[in-house]
Amino acid sequence: MCGIVGFTGVNQVLPSLLKGLEKLEYRGYDSAGVYVNDGEKGDFLVKEKGRVADLERATEGKGIEGTAGIAHTRWATHGGVSVENAHPHMSEDGRFYLVHNGVIENYEALRDQYLQGVQLHSQTDTEIAVQLIDKFSKENHLSTFDAFRRMISLLDGNSAYGFLLMDRQTPNLMYAAKKKSPLLIGVSEVGNVVTSDATAMLDVTHDFIELMDGEIAVIDKQKIDLFDPNGKQITREAFHLDIDASETDKGIYPYYMLKEVDEQAIVARTLSQYYFDDEGQVQNIAPEVIEAMQAADRIYIVAAGTSYHAGLVGQRYFEQWTQTPTEVHISSEFAYEQPLLSKKPFFIFLSQSGETADSREVLDNITKQGYPTLTIANVMNSTLTREADFALPLLAGPEIAVASTKAYTAQIIVTAILAAAVGHTPFDLKNELAKVAVEMQVIIDQKDTFKSIAESALKHRRSAFYIGRGLDAAVAVEAALKLKEISYVQTEGFAAGELKHGTISLIEEGTPVFALLTQAKTAGLVRGEIAQVAARGANTVIIAAKTLAKKDDAFVLPEVNELLMPLLTVIPAQLIAYYATLDRGLDVDRPRNLAKSVTVQ
Repeated sequence: MCGIVGFTGVNQVLPSLLKGLEKLEYRGYDSAGVYVNDGEKGDFLVKEKGRVADLERATEGKGIEGTAGIAHTRWATHGGVSVENAHPHMSEDGRFYLVHNGVIENYEALRDQYLQGVQLHSQTDTEIAVQLIDKFSKENHLSTFDAFRRMISLLDGNSAYGFLLMDRQTPNLMYAAKKKSPLLIGVSEVGNVVTSDATAMLDVTHDFIELMDGEIAVIDKQKIDLFDPNGKQITREAFHLDIDASETDKGIYPYYMLKEVDEQAIVARTLSQYYFDDEGQVQNIAPEVIEAMQAADRIYIVAAGTSYHAGLVGQRYFEQWTQTPTEVHISSEFAYEQPLLSKKPFFIFLSQSGETADSREVLDNITKQGYPTLTIANVMNSTLTREADFALPLLAGPEIAVASTKAYTAQIIVTAILAAAVGHTPFDLKNELAKVAVEMQVIIDQKDTFKSIAESALKHRRSAFYIGRGLDAAVAVEAALKLKEISYVQTEGFAAGELKHGTISLIEEGTPVFALLTQAKTAGLVRGEIAQVAARGANTVIIAAKTLAKKDDAFVLPEVNELLMPLLTVIPAQLIAYYATLDRGLDVDRPRNLAKSVTVQ
């Protein structure tokens, strides 16, 4: 989950490294550090607890110069949040500097076997790695490359890593390696870069080489040498990433989350244009995908977090429009407790980043069993899209805020289009999605309403509930996640009918209960459940579809096809969470203890 960036070039690299870290801070913001080598003039290591901004201030006035360096922003796994545990980590003799994303599962065993007598300065698994490189280099007289390979060879099969190493004796070189953790090598006329996410270095280059699991790269400012897991030199062409660097900036917005909420209507239109032709026929989905899904006797959707919640909505589309039984599974559970599968399963992996470690574990297991797989992700050329049999893009554009918004609605839209392509809908989906885009914007433009709801319902509250039935229950769990993850209000989302089976005991005077009410078949039942919690003192906030609304409802949603209502219903929840967080004086984009891309299990 940590962010890595490195640069070896012809110009001063510190500004680019710091700017790259700013772009990567969504991957972790417990601490940050930078190492810059200036050859014979010396080298510089600066680490700070906290945000990248704290690191930037720490580098001021230190006269840091150099044309090669590495930097890191940390999401803590092994070892607490401290300067000592911040990366880059330095070897005992000050020769080697290493940054790392991932987890070395057997680091304690390696420490006990090889590093007796070596003074360690942190509690991290990463320091063990850099000290091993130093030990092998000195005691076994190995080159940096061979010492690096030797260290990697000792890591157990469950370890995940993205390593970026520098040796102060060869100040213009960087050494990179990866397994289950993304690393890209960027190529430019002014030098070469290494990064966890291409968006971090779009100001430098749009051309990147993928580093595959087990490979090692040696990067100079003028060339890149790539080696396979056996040490054999190989070549790989760079791919061009057609993303405007300005898309990764907040622009006029105070927070990325608000910008990304606002972009949802645009994303809906983009997806409609990409996946439908002028006659409303589905395009850009390979016939092989449709045939494989039509041949399946059961669809399995595997995902985590917000993507899992999108899958709960997508399940309805597949079952109603393809008549194929569909299951939705949490990837971290499925990876180690695989259920009994049908005879002809088809697997769909939903992901924003395409790098979710738990989903990768499931994909690897399923691939070995020979079942067909499809990844739907926002980042193409990611591991999940590359390793699955098929891949479809979400086309949501970079999503920087930790709390996912536009990627969620994009996942729902793409699953709907896919279900329509495999089966059939009783309505014109392209036309209905056009209506959705219009009504999304109508809701988004009413921000003051949601600000008022958030302040009146949630001020000084430590707990809340979201309830609904059917598709509204699926949205309720995502709505609850949005509120809890950024405002720290303990929020539960669940099927409204479950209230009377225990949860209603938690209702106190003033407890906020947000009720989603868009499904005609169950509207009366939900009204009854709202009355039950109101009778026990709850502060009920009803968000209802226009045809089902009553006079005192807090917000009335525009009307679209009932099955597509989740695309509208979630937006009030996103904005209520946003304004509740602002009201508490918290950082909307960077909630505590969380990172955007979960690349460790």
